[in-house]
Amino acid sequence: MNQKDKFANTDYTKLNLFELQNLVDEWVKGNGGYWAPLAMLASATEELGEVAREINNLEQIKKKKKGEKKKDLGIELADMIFSVICLANHYQINLSEAFDITMKKYTNRDWERFLDDEEEF
Repeated sequence: MNQKDKFANTDYTKLNLFELQNLVDEWVKGNGGYWAPLAMLASATEELGEVAREINNLEQIKKKKKGEKKKDLGIELADMIFSVICLANHYQINLSEAFDITMKKYTNRDWERFLDDEEEF
C-alpha cells in the first residue's frame, strides 16, 4: 500500500491527540515538509476565519451571499485542528501534555465560576 492509500484509508476517529500529532507529522513530511511558522500561523488564522464565517451564517448574524456554498462546521474545525497540530509539531510541543495542563488550569481556576447567573457585575 502506498502512502496516499495509507492515509486515505485510515480511520482517524479513535485516535488520541498524541497519535494524531504523529500521523500529521508523517503526512506533512511526506508532502513537502512544514511551512515556515508564520505561514502556518497565517493558515491557522485563515481556517479560524472560515469557522467564524460558518458560525455567522448558522447563527444568522451574517447570511451567506447567494451562490455561496454552505460548509460543514465540523470539517472547518478539523481544518483548524490540523493547522494547530502542524504548529505544535514544528515547535515540538506535545499537545496531550499541554492539554492536560490546560484542563487542570481551567478546573482549578474556573470550577463553578459560571454557574451563578444572579451575580451582578
